[in-house]
Amino acid sequence: MRNISHARLTKVVVFLIAIVCLTGTAKAIINMEFNEVHLSSINQDHYFESRAFADESYGLTSALAQLIGKYKSEEYILSGKALTKKDSRIIEDELYNEYYSNEYNHDLKEADNKRIFKEKYAEDINRKKEERMREQVREFYQLLGTLEAYEGTMYYASDGEQVFSNSELNKKEQFESYDAYMLFEDYQQKFYPKQVKESQYLNYFTHNVEKLNPQTDVIYLAFTDSFLQQKMQEWEKDKTIAKRYFYEFILFVAGFILSFVYLIIVIGRTSFKDKDIHFHVIDKLYNDLNIVIAVSLPAMWIAVMVEVLHDIYMLATVPILIIVLLLILSLVKHIKNRTILSHTLIYQILKKAFLAVKHVFDSGSIGVKTVLLVIGYPIVVAATFFMFPITIGLAAWFALKKVKSFNRIKEGVEHIKSGDLHHRIEVDGKGEFSRLAADINRITDGLKNSVDSEIKSERLKTELITNVSHDIRTPLTSIITYVDLLKIENDPEKITEYVDVLDQKSKRLKLLTDDLFEAAKASSGSMPVQLERIDIVSLLTQGIGEMGGKIEASALDVKFAHPTEKVYVKADGKLLWRSIENLFSNIFKYAQPTSRVYIDVEDLGNEVLVTFKNISAYELNISVDELMERFTRGDESRSSQGSGLGLSIAESLIHIQHGKFLVQVDGDLFKAMIYLPKFPNE
Repeated sequence: MRNISHARLTKVVVFLIAIVCLTGTAKAIINMEFNEVHLSSINQDHYFESRAFADESYGLTSALAQLIGKYKSEEYILSGKALTKKDSRIIEDELYNEYYSNEYNHDLKEADNKRIFKEKYAEDINRKKEERMREQVREFYQLLGTLEAYEGTMYYASDGEQVFSNSELNKKEQFESYDAYMLFEDYQQKFYPKQVKESQYLNYFTHNVEKLNPQTDVIYLAFTDSFLQQKMQEWEKDKTIAKRYFYEFILFVAGFILSFVYLIIVIGRTSFKDKDIHFHVIDKLYNDLNIVIAVSLPAMWIAVMVEVLHDIYMLATVPILIIVLLLILSLVKHIKNRTILSHTLIYQILKKAFLAVKHVFDSGSIGVKTVLLVIGYPIVVAATFFMFPITIGLAAWFALKKVKSFNRIKEGVEHIKSGDLHHRIEVDGKGEFSRLAADINRITDGLKNSVDSEIKSERLKTELITNVSHDIRTPLTSIITYVDLLKIENDPEKITEYVDVLDQKSKRLKLLTDDLFEAAKASSGSMPVQLERIDIVSLLTQGIGEMGGKIEASALDVKFAHPTEKVYVKADGKLLWRSIENLFSNIFKYAQPTSRVYIDVEDLGNEVLVTFKNISAYELNISVDELMERFTRGDESRSSQGSGLGLSIAESLIHIQHGKFLVQVDGDLFKAMIYLPKFPNE
């Protein structure tokens, strides 16, 4: 069944749904903004609790409070009484800054400068104050004009001398006869109906009144029935519109969230099992440029909506939203692919710069690196002048680190020069000093291996002379002894017995010399090799059969495991059999009587493994390397009849046939493994 959830058509449809929901959300926001809809009215039950009533009341209370509390009359303003200390200080500070820039005498005290300033700038200060008073007069008449524009309201405000009123009403009882009023008098505030006092906006339209003198200042406000009915109808209409816009906003936002979450889940993949992220042309845009565009377009859209095109927003909104959503989904792909940082223009520039410098340091000469440091470091210092101490500190730290590395190499060379070949020079990093230390360590290892090899060679020569002398002298001594006995013996039976012993010892001596000769030829590589196709299973089967007598004499139980099909190896038949014969000979001499011997053949593909396993009759208290040395026997007493060359000869013979010969020892278990190249199929 086709994966519909990740189908391209499904993604396109959901993307269009998301755009429609985003456009609807933007439309709802724009409508609420330009129609000055107050969402708080949705949860309000009465007009007197609303922001609309608070705005109406604020205009009246604020204007009346300023008229009786600050401006009072034109004569009062022009007399300078409306100027506050703050106004005077602002004027003087503004002129004093001018004086300080042009005429300030730094040789005088601050108090003397201020005295001189007030003397020189007295006319300018008075002129500025007069300008401010004229501004206050304009503000005074603007407030009066604001009050005259209000219809359907009755007000009376007085400070005991000045009176501002738009009717003949001047008693609070007269204002209390209306269905809605506000009275501010003698530290008391009275509101009707009660919803006015319960409004959350009460402090908003009364805080200016609270600054008045409660002993002299009074403000009475009342609203006519016709005015209230009109405002309530408008408020109810606005409330209905606010609800509609709000529900549209919630619906579109919910639709966008659902569609956007779906797009986040499926974007970049063809199924839920798909582990790879599939990119398109837009995804090649660097992520930092993507973010700049995705942020800039909505900002430009908001500016255009506010300043110019609020009536035709659809023409600009839909294309911008499509582009922004595509850019955001591209970022989501990179987040999924874990390339949100690596696929940025800044990262790529820094990476290429770093790799270029690194390439010079890794492949360039010391001279090039020195020139690069000499030129590059001042540039870095100039570019980071605002953090100059940190740059200097980093440079000092880097130089100190390199000096320590050099000293460590110098001390290490002194150790090695004095004969300590086990000393290692440890230098961290991948620079020149690190590579130099590694090269010196390799030279030391080579030197140490050469010394060890030479010591081992000398030891082997000594042991070889000792072992050869012992193994040759033993049968030779017997031969000399029995020849001397023959010279004086007249008994025919004794003579026959002595001749048999001489024959046995001479054959033993011949076998020893033959083994020495064969070992020398095999290790020198001068032995001719004729590689051919050998059926290894047949060769082993034939060998086991030929040695049946020796196997029975040793009371050994041979277990032979091999593949059912024929297995061919590329080897020299004579040399291979000589190697196998040596292993059988080794088994007959050193295997535990009545124990089992395991011979396994395994096809490893390009090579064939032949394994011989047996239990030793002697304790194998020697290492594998020692066991493979010439003249080494499984019995340290050297009481057996072997020459100690069997394993060494077998290893050399297998090696010249391009094979491998390995030995493993585990307690009394002896294991020999022969790896031979498999003959290629025809």
